[in-house]
Amino acid sequence: MPKVTVRYWAAAKAAAGVAEEAYDAATLAEALDAVRERHPGELTRVLQRCSFLIDGDPVGTRGHETVRLADGGTVEVLPPFAGG
Repeated sequence: MPKVTVRYWAAAKAAAGVAEEAYDAATLAEALDAVRERHPGELTRVLQRCSFLIDGDPVGTRGHETVRLADGGTVEVLPPFAGG
């Protein structure tokens, strides 16, 4: 199972209470399920509005279950930013 780093930005960082965490996940969907389990509540609501980068590449509209994660990879959690 790949180990990935999930990095939170802006409102996601505030809701998680940490800047980043390690997770074992083969897909983005698995990683986000693990995030929701670890952080029920506000972060779960914030994730509904976020976009994601996997190793610098935007996920876009792809199904999260189809987005494979590489060992040592990074998932960036990007909430909407005011003015940008």
